[in-house]
Amino acid sequence: MNERLGPIPDHALTTAQRAAAQEIIDGPRGAVYGPFVPLLRSPELMLHAQRMGEYLRYRSALGVRLSELAILVTARQWDQAVEWAIHAPIAAQAGIPASVIAAIAARERPADMLVDEAVVHDFCIELHETKTVSDRVYADALALFGEQGAVDLMGICGYYTLLAMVMNTARTAVPDTGEPRGGPP
Repeated sequence: MNERLGPIPDHALTTAQRAAAQEIIDGPRGAVYGPFVPLLRSPELMLHAQRMGEYLRYRSALGVRLSELAILVTARQWDQAVEWAIHAPIAAQAGIPASVIAAIAARERPADMLVDEAVVHDFCIELHETKTVSDRVYADALALFGEQGAVDLMGICGYYTLLAMVMNTARTAVPDTGEPRGGPP
């Protein structure tokens, strides 16, 4: 399967695309990669998405560990190998146990999650699979994370779903992270 929307040659970038790419390069990501390569075709959309993602990835009310867990659940739900390849190592570094990561990769509910991890996992699974969240799971999220945390969790699921849709459609190539592959195909 070939990439449909690979890199745009530098000489072919519009002024708006150059400015949008530079904003991403100057931010915490440091480079245009993954979903931002196909999104560069719509520079204004890319910039709005990037700003949302910067908040959700780096500053959400959930913190990095739980945000990365939500990203992995979303990547698995969408069979998104690029998200998985980028975020599985980050999740491990942030403290998500290898057994939890492996269970998510296998589409199993991890048996050894901490309480906050279980709430995030169950919230994300319900939201992706049923398109809503049950009263019990929502109440659990509200009790642990408050309203902002619950909304940020919805935002993480939605944002990484957008990126998964973009990369699945663009057939974005999986980066070589030097880590064992695992996860979605």
